[in-house]
Amino acid sequence: MWRACSVAESSLALIPARAGSKRLPNKNLLPVAGKPLIAWTITVALDSGCFDRVLVSTDSEALAKIAREYGAEVPFLRPAELSSDTASSMDVIRHALAWLEVESGMPQTTTLLQPTSPLRTVDDIRAAFARFRDTGADSVVSVSEAEHSPLWSNTLPGDGSLAGFLRPEVLGKRSQDLPTYYRLNGAIYIARTASLQAQGGFLGANSYAYVMPAERAIDIDYRADLLLADILLREGGHS
Repeated sequence: MWRACSVAESSLALIPARAGSKRLPNKNLLPVAGKPLIAWTITVALDSGCFDRVLVSTDSEALAKIAREYGAEVPFLRPAELSSDTASSMDVIRHALAWLEVESGMPQTTTLLQPTSPLRTVDDIRAAFARFRDTGADSVVSVSEAEHSPLWSNTLPGDGSLAGFLRPEVLGKRSQDLPTYYRLNGAIYIARTASLQAQGGFLGANSYAYVMPAERAIDIDYRADLLLADILLREGGHS
């Protein structure tokens, strides 16, 4: 099978999509620019040519049906204990990898693509894989420039006092004079499966960043995020 991102004999895209969401109920099924939210991630994963398999892990029959309609595999339903607010992404990954190990063998690379990042593109996935290949990394994780410098932030005491709120070295400086900070944006996580299992996550000593523009790094958490993504996807000529 020809792949645009040839870095391993077998490469898995895993899309975790549980039904529950307190802020936006059933958000992975909500319409965004004419498609269910989850469809945007399935489509770019398939179109990227980077994966042998695109697999959705969900606890929802409705989500499984939509995922299959857009071309993803949904070979199992995730158990309830892995679909709660307390279940971690690594719990979901371990469950999927355990199933794959029995069914077809372990993939050499595992990529987590969260469905709440609908603006990531085919080119983003391919560029992240190029970074993965060129650096010889154990993992590559997407980041974006922070919207506001964390140096302007602090905690507040109970009385709301701003005494000592900013460090002395920040006082009197313009924002453009401060260092550039980056944040994890949740869009792309690529790892060698063996390293992922050994270190229990995507960040380790041999991890590298793939920098994405902030406008493609929207993570759907609130209704305002959903509305903004809808506008940007429609303006970008997507259908």
